[in-house]
Amino acid sequence: MSKPTSFAKEDVMEAYLGGLLSGHEELDEHKEKAAKLLSNVELLEIATAEHAADTVEPAIEDVTSEVVEAPTPVIKEPVISEPEPESEPQAVIDVAKQVTHKPIVDSLEETFQALFFEVAGLTLAVPLVTLGGIHQIDKVGPLFGKPSWFMGVMLHREQKLNVVDTAKWVMPEKITQTLEDGLNYSYLIMLAESPWGLASENLVNTVTLTKSDVKWRDKDSKRPWLAGMVKERMCALVDVYQLVSMLNKGLSSDSQD
Repeated sequence: MSKPTSFAKEDVMEAYLGGLLSGHEELDEHKEKAAKLLSNVELLEIATAEHAADTVEPAIEDVTSEVVEAPTPVIKEPVISEPEPESEPQAVIDVAKQVTHKPIVDSLEETFQALFFEVAGLTLAVPLVTLGGIHQIDKVGPLFGKPSWFMGVMLHREQKLNVVDTAKWVMPEKITQTLEDGLNYSYLIMLAESPWGLASENLVNTVTLTKSDVKWRDKDSKRPWLAGMVKERMCALVDVYQLVSMLNKGLSSDSQD
């Protein structure tokens, strides 16, 4: 498994995610701050030994093996599947199924678990109760006439899974040819019961969080897919239901749902 590329140091990450979380008036200020900080950070430097030591690359069977430390509802443990034999997809799976628009913060227990994973050095997290499963990425059949962030369709047990280029969708303004060439997607993080999956380079671990650990997004934020920021870990917590709704409509990450 390759080492993740470096996206930002803590102050850069805080400024970047803070800008995403902010409302209309504060967004430009955060973007300006992030831009100044990013000018001093190389996006594609190889992760240092210290970073590698802090990043746990779990064995596949360990991804969901942690025991909940506080009372939580029973959750369905994700299963990582082996790749299916190569076969050409015929069409994109039907994605018309409606999903709730209720903010994820209102659906979570006070204590909940989240899976952390990495894309281009940016750490993302999804609550385990909204995780549909984890697959190893196999052959992805591209389709013409789709957005640049739509990698194509992957077959899994006669199902067609829609693969999202997570880096291009989440932070299209940061994508350069060099960064794109350095991406090494290995896993597909499935979103709830939908056919959509986020491509991931590395699985980090599962972590027990409380709602107070998260800086929740502003009500008027332009990015409904971003539930909030896990403060101590400087990572983005994904609102899976809002994200699926946007993907169903072909919207980009900064579009209003």
